[in-house]
Amino acid sequence: MTSEYWIVKGIFRAFHIDKDGKEHILQFALENWWLSDYNAFFNEKESNINIVCMDDAEVLCLSLSGREQLASELHKMEHFFRMKLTSGYSAQQRRIISLLSNNPKKRYEEFASLYPNIMQKIPKKYIAEYLGVSRETLSRLYSSTTSRD
Repeated sequence: MTSEYWIVKGIFRAFHIDKDGKEHILQFALENWWLSDYNAFFNEKESNINIVCMDDAEVLCLSLSGREQLASELHKMEHFFRMKLTSGYSAQQRRIISLLSNNPKKRYEEFASLYPNIMQKIPKKYIAEYLGVSRETLSRLYSSTTSRD
C-alpha cells in the first residue's frame, strides 16, 4: 500500500483474509479517521490488508514521501503524525487485550461505549465479525443491553 487515507466522507473496513479464506476485520474507519495498511505503507511492501468502502465516500490520499516532506518542513505536522501513530498503536493494544481477555459481552459493551455512532452505521454482520462472535450472539448481546434502558 503506497498511501494513507484521510476519510472525508464514508465508512470503510480494513480486513485480512486468512489461508482458509476467512475474513478478519482489523478496523472500521469513519469520517475524520486515517486508514492504511501501515506495515506495508512504512516498509514500502505489498499489502496483506484489504480495505473496502461500505458507503459513498470521499478520501484524501497522502503518500509516504509526501508525509515525510510535510514532517520535515513543518514541525507541527511531524508532531501531529507522531501523536496520531501513538494513539493508533494504543488503540490497537487495547483491542488485542480485549480480544484475548474479555468475554463477548464485555467486548460488545466496550465497542458500543467507544464507538456509539458506528453501531447504527455498520451492518451487524460486520460488527459481529469484528468482535469475534456469531451474528446470533451479537443479537443476544444487543437485545440484553437495550432491554435494560
